[in-house]
Amino acid sequence: MIKIAKIQFNTAGKLYDFNAGNLDLKPGDRVIVETERGKSLATVVVGPRAFEKGAVPEGLKNIMRKALPEDLDAAARNAIKEKEAHALCLAKINERGMDMKLVRVEYLYDGSKAIFYFTADGRVDFRELVKDLAHAFHTRIEMRQIGVRDEAKMVGGIGICGRELCCSSFLREFEPVSVKMAKEQNLALNPTKISGQCGRLLCCLSYEYETYCTLKKCLPKCGKRVKHGNVEGEVVKLGVLDGTVTVRTDDHVQVVLKGEEIKPEDITDRAKKPLREQGKEVQQGTKDGHGSGRERRGDRRPDNRGKDKKEKR
Repeated sequence: MIKIAKIQFNTAGKLYDFNAGNLDLKPGDRVIVETERGKSLATVVVGPRAFEKGAVPEGLKNIMRKALPEDLDAAARNAIKEKEAHALCLAKINERGMDMKLVRVEYLYDGSKAIFYFTADGRVDFRELVKDLAHAFHTRIEMRQIGVRDEAKMVGGIGICGRELCCSSFLREFEPVSVKMAKEQNLALNPTKISGQCGRLLCCLSYEYETYCTLKKCLPKCGKRVKHGNVEGEVVKLGVLDGTVTVRTDDHVQVVLKGEEIKPEDITDRAKKPLREQGKEVQQGTKDGHGSGRERRGDRRPDNRGKDKKEKR
């Protein structure tokens, strides 16, 4: 049996499985782990759980030990270095007039590498910038381009709902979001209201999408005609969460009905409007009594020519 614990390197970051060995760990503990890029400081999210050796993923890394006060002090020193590196890199970017936006700087636990996260519309030639940074900090430099969603996750902020951004507080992975999700929930398609801090569609549009789709299946669609008791009319509005439909009768009176009380056999399609009889009469009269302008001109020409010949004689 192997004990596996789930850890994260950043708040609301991706979860990784590590071999906990014989360590007594609980959620919230700071630990030192072995990664491909060296030692790193991480936080335990899910405590150790026993698994069979056959169920263990390949390449499982080990948790070396619990973090000591010295490790936390080193992390604090790295945080100070990150602020200094961010200020210097930002000054170099402005000095060179580069079309890029610096988001964050991250130092590895042992200080052997500094990672600079940035956003840009296209590819950026930052070779000279890397030389300046390597000369200033005497460590390996990595420039990593990220998207606008990742930028919002790193920077954080307050959403239009008044709460901390989902991506920076608890959302570990981004899910695809489409305008269809907003339409299904009867939301106004106003970009300022359905877009987040990153400029993309709100991640929370996907939270209740499946629920709305399930509840709508139990209700007649707008435009259908329903009949329930003495009420008969056209569905003009759906109360998805309440399970109600608003019906407009032929007398233009709106009545609210419970969707569960409407039977499937009482739902019919809206009748198509018949063509106007006046329109038919006008078209028929045009064909029978009056010709086209070209025909009328054609009828006049022989008469006018005959008159001209008589006058000449």
